[in-house]
Amino acid sequence: MLFVCLLMVAGAGAQTKRGWRAATPAELEAVLPERAQVERERIETEMRSATGLIDGKGHVVAAVVLITAGYSANGKYSHYLLVQSPVKIGEVELAPGAYVIGWTRAPEGLLVHIYVAETGVERGSVMARTPEKPIPVLPLKIWPPSEKSAIQIGRFLMPYSFTR
Repeated sequence: MLFVCLLMVAGAGAQTKRGWRAATPAELEAVLPERAQVERERIETEMRSATGLIDGKGHVVAAVVLITAGYSANGKYSHYLLVQSPVKIGEVELAPGAYVIGWTRAPEGLLVHIYVAETGVERGSVMARTPEKPIPVLPLKIWPPSEKSAIQIGRFLMPYSFTR
């Protein structure tokens, strides 16, 4: 019986190593820019809002709030998203790359638009909705798949999944 328990603990450790976990502030600072390239501008990011995940191979999916006041992106984009492993947000599939997110209010929640950061070309839209159970309001959070498999903007959630 002790042998079986040891195998289960070892298996759980291996699963954590390969799976996705919340990235540390140091890991986020290493991959997210202080100024994000958004179309023709380099827009300052608010690193204290940085959030993300990292897998056992060092791939990161991370996001940070953009400080767009005074830039042409003001009102169009609100967040910068870095994807190093293919991900699907709602029905929008994203290859590894840099993206920016903007949103508009809708009766059902937030209509979140995802754009390629470098060009501003829209990749698609996702409806972010309020969850059934109340959650703390946060500017931005990417929940680990073991907890929610959701990206949170304010009090709204949009589902994601990894496609690889």
